[in-house]
Order: sequence, then C-alpha cells, then structure tokens
Amino acid sequence: MAARTAELTLEAANRRFDGAPPKETIAWAADHFGDGIVLAASFNDCVLIDLVARTAPQVPVVFLDTQYHFIETLEYVEQVRVRYGLTLEVVRPLVAPDERWRTDTDGCCAARKVEPLGRALRNRTAWISGLRRAESPTRRTSPAVSWDSRWQAAKVNPIVHWSDTEVAAYKAGHELPEHPLVAQGYRSIGCWPCTTPTAAAEDPRAGRWAGSDKLECGLHVASNGTQAQAEVS
Repeated sequence: MAARTAELTLEAANRRFDGAPPKETIAWAADHFGDGIVLAASFNDCVLIDLVARTAPQVPVVFLDTQYHFIETLEYVEQVRVRYGLTLEVVRPLVAPDERWRTDTDGCCAARKVEPLGRALRNRTAWISGLRRAESPTRRTSPAVSWDSRWQAAKVNPIVHWSDTEVAAYKAGHELPEHPLVAQGYRSIGCWPCTTPTAAAEDPRAGRWAGSDKLECGLHVASNGTQAQAEVS
C-alpha cells in the first residue's frame, strides 16, 4: 500500500489498540499483514514471544546476533527457541568482530544492529517489537502502531503501555524462564562490552552504555535522529 494510505490506516489502528490487551493487537497485526510480518526479539526476556506464540504462532522471530552477545544470552535464545518451537531467523553483521565499540558506539550499533535489522525487514511489510514507554524517557510517547519510514513498514508495539510491574506479573503468572543474567543484576541486557549490572534503585537501562549520554542503539530511532514512533501519535 502507498505510504500515506498506510499511515492513515495505522493512525486508526493506533487509536484502536493503544492500551488494548496485547493479544488483540497481535491478532490484528498477524491477520492484517499475514506473511509480511515478523517479530524482532532482543531476548532480554520472552514475554512478547510467549504472547505471540499463544496468539499467532506462525509469525517468524528474528534475532540480531551482534557477535557481542553474552554467552548467557545465546544460551537463553536456544532455550526459548526449543520451548516454543520457534521459526528463528538469526541475522548477523556484514562486518567481522572489531573494537569499534571502544571509540564509536553509534557506529558499532549501526553496523551490528541497525543494518542487520534492515536486511531482516527487507520485503516485509510489518514488524513487531517489545518496545515499552516505561523503559526510558526517549520512549515515553511511543505509539502502539505506527509507520516506520526508515524501513517503509508498519511497526507494532503490543506491550508499549505495560509497566515493569505488569511485565513481572506476566512472567510470574505464566512461569516464563528468566534470562540468567537477571539474577546477577543485569536488568537491561545488550552486548557485553556496553552492558553492566545496575543497583535495584537505579533505572534498569542505566547499565546500557554507562558513563555516556547514549540511550538508544538506533533500532527505534528514525534516520533523522528522532524517535521513529513519534511519526504516528
């Protein structure tokens, strides 16, 4: 569909699903986009994977293997893949491991996350993400459904309105496996060079790129540097 027509349709969907039960949003997205939709999962936890598996198990899952994930993350990915019988698409960078993260974290994320996601979304019409407003100040205005102009595809955030308490309650209520690093104080888990544990009183994302003003890896930011989700609100 043409970009403007898509945006108008998604604006209506955003009004309809903002605050709706995640399964309703997922069911609509799977029906509306069919084979064109994919779930991009970071595997910090498996809440969204569980929701999608219960609602639209045919939706494939993409994992961006940056080549710098903790070994615990890779083990968790395999544990979750087996548990749900996932159709898992692993996308890796086009560049070899290097130490760009020491001097250019934005460039590192661009090569190891943003570019691989672009390849994963090529020829797809929509993607589902686990982005939530409670995660950081840069995400507080994120919509449930929007037009992602960078990838020319719809973006669906089924749990965007969930609080940390709601996420924890869902994990407990469905006995979901926890990422093994959570017990060691890692509450927001990315690549090992740029992720540290946080104290209970700290913001969970304080351990991401600690000591810098960087808040986002770039996956949820438009090409002009603004929040991509702000385009439809």
